[in-house]
Amino acid sequence: MANTPLIVSFGEMLIDFVPDTSGVSLAESTGFLKAPGGAPANVACAITKLGGKSAFIGKFGDDEFGHMLVNILKKNGVNSEGVCFDTNARTALAFVTLKKDGEREFMFYRNPSADMLLKESELNKDLIKKAKIFHYGSISLISEPCRAAHMAAMKTAKDAGVLLSYDPNVRLPLWPSTEAAIEGIKSIWNEADIIKVSDDEVTFLTRGDAEKDDVVLSLMHDKLKLLIVTDGEKGCRYYTKKFKGRVPGYAVKAVDTTGAGDSFVGAFLVSLGKDGSILDDEGKLKEALAFANACGAVCTTQKGAIPALPTPSDAQQLMKSKSK
Repeated sequence: MANTPLIVSFGEMLIDFVPDTSGVSLAESTGFLKAPGGAPANVACAITKLGGKSAFIGKFGDDEFGHMLVNILKKNGVNSEGVCFDTNARTALAFVTLKKDGEREFMFYRNPSADMLLKESELNKDLIKKAKIFHYGSISLISEPCRAAHMAAMKTAKDAGVLLSYDPNVRLPLWPSTEAAIEGIKSIWNEADIIKVSDDEVTFLTRGDAEKDDVVLSLMHDKLKLLIVTDGEKGCRYYTKKFKGRVPGYAVKAVDTTGAGDSFVGAFLVSLGKDGSILDDEGKLKEALAFANACGAVCTTQKGAIPALPTPSDAQQLMKSKSK
């Protein structure tokens, strides 16, 4: 593991309360299962499950749930040297409804939660400087002081020559308004080396048709080495300055889409960490994205995000079974 490149993930980790019955509203649900969540933390766990090396940076409430979550990171082999606790704020919670098709709706308890209160002075900057890739979302941009900490962390990474990976993971209910969400998400757009968005997020950010190349290409910027658009079970599309294309997905029986995008991102970042040349070599890029598609697909076949994250052999089995 000594030579395995470090991928640092920054942002929120929380507890999702998921109804024990699918397809019912929060009001109708009689019981909830607690599941660790938060996209950046899911990505960190996805990376270690695939044999990569990851660290998580974020803040938790100094409460039973916060310590439970940090223990889950440790059990999953994620470096927790960048974790801190807040004695005055609670760990964030989200109540999630699973609709009949496995898609989700959220109700959040964050007023303010500990993750929003991370300060720049609490950042483990040495950890960030050791990374090959620094990965983050947009939820940490919503309020201060976390936004300032997020900006400082990005600057630390950039100055140390670390690749910046951005998955906005739009959660509209957390933003004051739709306009604030678009403005906030785009405020750091031009800093990233790699951006992953879903087709729905393309529509949200551009107000255009996500199927159209020119709409997607309006999201490209000069420094961007790779833009990935995920199309759910259909797979994904990739855009660089030199080439663009599509990599088909894997059809599986989806039970719960939670964490599928994070599983995809974790898998891709593991491949990129091992071999930076995949950004310039279309053949290698397509292989990495096919593997990421398989990891995303495997993750939907089981409930929850972290427990459903695949091992390399889970993904390879799916790829073998579906190859023509």
